[in-house]
Amino acid sequence: MTRAAAAALVVLGVTTPAAVIGCVSKDDATKLVRAIQASQPQRPDELPVLLNREVPVRYPASLYATRAQGNVTLRIFIDSLGRARPESTRVAESSGQPAFDSAAVDGVAALRFAPAKRQGMPVAVSILFPVFFRHPQGAPVPGDSVLLRAADPGR
Repeated sequence: MTRAAAAALVVLGVTTPAAVIGCVSKDDATKLVRAIQASQPQRPDELPVLLNREVPVRYPASLYATRAQGNVTLRIFIDSLGRARPESTRVAESSGQPAFDSAAVDGVAALRFAPAKRQGMPVAVSILFPVFFRHPQGAPVPGDSVLLRAADPGR
């Protein structure tokens, strides 16, 4: 295995039994960085657009009864047809309430998107998608006041 190949494995986070003797030269490092950048998918020119009017998530009854509120951030994979792939969905940031997290993940199957595009062609992407659980009679949540003022300018 060459030094450049071994260094590439280390940079990519792959662990393999390999002995690397000496240092990587500046030229080798530059080549590695360029190779890694070339292998990474480019960002889309157009982001996916949510087509649902409302996010189809069921508020867990047990938490609704207690007026609990929370935020969940999901990592969603959206294919090149604009379909959210529930099997690839992960909780990126938990609400701290497993029932909220589960409800957010369960709602992904009903999400519909116009796909992301790169150079006019639809492409698959992974996005962070926030889901907010707000009870109509719950106390204001810190950080939501800006949203409430924007929705009701008379405040």
